[in-house]
Amino acid sequence: MDIDDLRTFVEVADAGGVSPAARRLGVSKSIVSRRLSRLEAELGVQLLARSTRGAALTEAGAIFRDHAARAGAEIDVARETILPAGDLRGRLRVSAPLTFGPTHFAPVLAEMARRHPRLHLQTCYTDRFVDLIAEGYDCAIRVGYLQDSNLIARRIGPMYGRLLACPAYIEAHGAPETPDELVAHQALMQGTESWQLMDGDRVVTVRPQGRFKADNGTALIAAAVAGLGVAYLPDGLSHDYVASGALVPVMTRHLPPPAGVYVVRPPSQHPARKIRELTELLIEYYEQTPALAGFA
Repeated sequence: MDIDDLRTFVEVADAGGVSPAARRLGVSKSIVSRRLSRLEAELGVQLLARSTRGAALTEAGAIFRDHAARAGAEIDVARETILPAGDLRGRLRVSAPLTFGPTHFAPVLAEMARRHPRLHLQTCYTDRFVDLIAEGYDCAIRVGYLQDSNLIARRIGPMYGRLLACPAYIEAHGAPETPDELVAHQALMQGTESWQLMDGDRVVTVRPQGRFKADNGTALIAAAVAGLGVAYLPDGLSHDYVASGALVPVMTRHLPPPAGVYVVRPPSQHPARKIRELTELLIEYYEQTPALAGFA
């Protein structure tokens, strides 16, 4: 049984069709179809029900998918074990935040590619929450507070943030000083999220309200500078605006608790060596490079 056939089947099952799987794998649709047909012939069962809308797992396919994924992961571990030390190859697909990715993480990913000429590295920069398994990513770099999930996370370092507003907004509306006062102000948010603030040793959850929302930190800074409201922003993104006086910290007695920077990956017994090495490289850069340490 060909390992490439197994991997292709897993990609089609997770992507929901031949075309998206072919894009992920970087091969033609005809190659994907040929591999699927060969695997089904080898097993003697139909794994996927194909239609014009895509491909859905049959009962046999649903059972076989997890076994195929585990087999592929075990082969990866075996290959890494016999490779020369430091020699990485294959594909690494990474999701990174658009707000910090191009400035803070892209140099690390470029260094990873420089060190490993046989490694094919593909990064998607987006502030959208990416489903790693469904969309076929090996890992993601995430900033903030992690949601509960079955993903495995490794913390890279802390991230500090503050509540900020421009002087014109404060002059017109005053500066909130307590969590109760904050809810009466216009908040600049990514969505319908809640904000956590420290009240002494206690964490207080506030559900702010506002008419301006954006899924990108740079856009929220622009809105704050324009005087539209109070924004919760990471220090690494807002430092220059605070230093210039364009934005002013508010709620200084109720700071948000430290968040973090993480590498998250789908659950597996043995993480791929390329993910481990990327994680260690990020930790090294975070500790030594001012651009990354600027979060604090």
